[in-house]
Amino acid sequence: MPKVKTNSGAKKRFRFTGTGKVKRKHAYHSHILTKKTKKQKRNLVHSAIVDNSNMKQVRDLLCLR
Repeated sequence: MPKVKTNSGAKKRFRFTGTGKVKRKHAYHSHILTKKTKKQKRNLVHSAIVDNSNMKQVRDLLCLR
């Protein structure tokens, strides 16, 4: 049986924390920034944790079961 390849887009977007949670970046911070408030842009800078409802999908993309 052949090896299963990791999704290349997913491995660039997600990182693991020391406790096994998955970190992600916020969307909407790459362009059209003039109409967003300073507070909105500042809060988009910080990383976030992937929600439990999406963990199975992320683990499948990263070939971790």
